Amino acid sequence: YFNFYPFLGFLFKTHKIMLGKIEDVRVILRQYMKASREDINENSVRSYIDALIFKQQEEKNKKDSLFHDDNLIASLLDLVMAGTETIATTLQWAILLMMKYPEIQKKVQEEIGRTVQAGSWATYEDRKNMPFTNAVLHEVQRFITLLPHVPRCTAVDTHFRGYFLPKGIIVIPSLTSVLLDKTQWETPHQFNPNHFLDAEGNFVKREAFLPFSTGRRNCIGESLAKMELFVFFVGLLQTFTFQPQPGVSEADLDLTVPQTTFTLRPQPQATCAVLHE
Repeated sequence: YFNFYPFLGFLFKTHKIMLGKIEDVRVILRQYMKASREDINENSVRSYIDALIFKQQEEKNKKDSLFHDDNLIASLLDLVMAGTETIATTLQWAILLMMKYPEIQKKVQEEIGRTVQAGSWATYEDRKNMPFTNAVLHEVQRFITLLPHVPRCTAVDTHFRGYFLPKGIIVIPSLTSVLLDKTQWETPHQFNPNHFLDAEGNFVKREAFLPFSTGRRNCIGESLAKMELFVFFVGLLQTFTFQPQPGVSEADLDLTVPQTTFTLRPQPQATCAVLHE
């Protein structure tokens, strides 16, 4: 937008700030790469950066190698942005929803108390014995539709439902159409963990649960994200009970999104974290 229509720059102030922050991250990543090169040990791969640099060195005489600095930075940026920001934002939503629905938060904490030994932290394997907590986390992801519009590009000429999509065209699927589909969910616009529970309280998978997209280009970090969300969420509720600040009721908490960005983030709201006994 900025190069073609500079006079419209005032419309994209937030986006320009975000791009500036991304460049700040690139600078930090370049510093890490420089430090890694200076004391790298071929007998010990300490990090993802080390692994990329080793591969770069292996292919340094290869004319068409893709392991040049720009691609290394892009790979690291993907890892940081996709693997950190999305998890953090989902946990922000989870905490806000626990504040909004304290009865659900209480049931999660009771299930944690029954399942996780006192003085220990939950493991990902514990989710099998924690159907309600598992259902709550799935419902958080369904309800918030964190990344509803991830663009794709057609690899070949494609015909789809009567439409011709030429090779190289950008296609933006809408995950909202699935995650909030009234034909798939009993109460699509309400936060309802029962969407993932049967009549006996057992966890059930739902075919329409697609927060990580679908197909061969679905989120590559899905397995890691599921583990992180479960362990972090349970750890937080083992330690704290989340409440609105004094003078603010659950009904006052705002679940709307302040403005559309790549990820849908909650409104900034004061949070009280009370130690859970």
